[in-house]
Amino acid sequence: MAAFEQLVEELERSHREAQERMSDPSVYNDHREAAEVGRRLKELEQPTKVAREWRQIRGDLEAARGDADLRELAPELEERLHELEEELRTALVETDPADRKDVIIEIRQAAGGDEAALWAGDVHRMLIRYAERRGYRTEELSASPSDGGGFKDVTFAVKGDGAYSVFKWEGGTHRVQRVPQTESQGRIHTSTATVAVMPEAEDVDVEIDQGDLKVEVYRSTGPGGQSVNTTDSAVRITHVPTGTVVAMQDEKSQLQNKNKAMRVLRARLHELERAKQEAALSATRRSQIGSGERAEKIRTYNYPENRLTDHRIHLTVHRLDRALEGELDEFTEALTTEDRRRALE
Repeated sequence: MAAFEQLVEELERSHREAQERMSDPSVYNDHREAAEVGRRLKELEQPTKVAREWRQIRGDLEAARGDADLRELAPELEERLHELEEELRTALVETDPADRKDVIIEIRQAAGGDEAALWAGDVHRMLIRYAERRGYRTEELSASPSDGGGFKDVTFAVKGDGAYSVFKWEGGTHRVQRVPQTESQGRIHTSTATVAVMPEAEDVDVEIDQGDLKVEVYRSTGPGGQSVNTTDSAVRITHVPTGTVVAMQDEKSQLQNKNKAMRVLRARLHELERAKQEAALSATRRSQIGSGERAEKIRTYNYPENRLTDHRIHLTVHRLDRALEGELDEFTEALTTEDRRRALE
């Protein structure tokens, strides 16, 4: 109990300090620090509320034990005290600060030629449906359709509170096993599409020195390479220090393409920095359950058996058809629960 009392005191002190920092003019005038302290305060709100109730219930329990008339209330109060302790432990598991952010998702065809492009299109549709089911807004940023249907690659944003906490589990290689429409012998083929999920970075998250950017403009092209635009509206931006390249050509205006390219570039650079920090923390939590790296095979979608398996948590369901319509909550919840369980350990 003494150890828990110490935990509660520390939590209350952290909350007080965050409140004091928030009202400090030097913090308030620094956008980056104000955003950081604001996030910290929001994170501490719920645990602090639980800690206050814990204090209240513990006081009531001590009073009940020392009063013959109230003694019968003690078992109920003890049970509530244990519940609050468990709730507080779970609430104090450090969350990823990016969890509340919007996300940018990039899907690319991988192994399997035309069939992989079709599969990339199916994964895109599944994730868009899932976003709609959860009440998020989506915005397409760029797309390179494949001649045979589907996409060579497609990039879109998902907007809404907590989008990253939901979609971060979709990063990695999605493998499909099915009979392609072009297959006359009825043989099952295996194809893959890769998904990269990045929290959308704000200006305060990543500072880009304009001197580090090489911006090129050119005419946008359609299928087969023919020019579909008479003006130089397509934009390619290279971040020279990291070699990161983003190209946009879907909008008619050069400025719109540049703005979209900068959003994707900012997200990619932010993700590079996050990956570097995680690597420095030798055994980070996310690497235990799956790093979200594109090369990592996270799921297998087997059409003949209507089966979907998530390899990270060894969860298999036989309702692939519904998952492809965006019913992915079961996987998100199981992955989140496992992540928390490991963190609590």
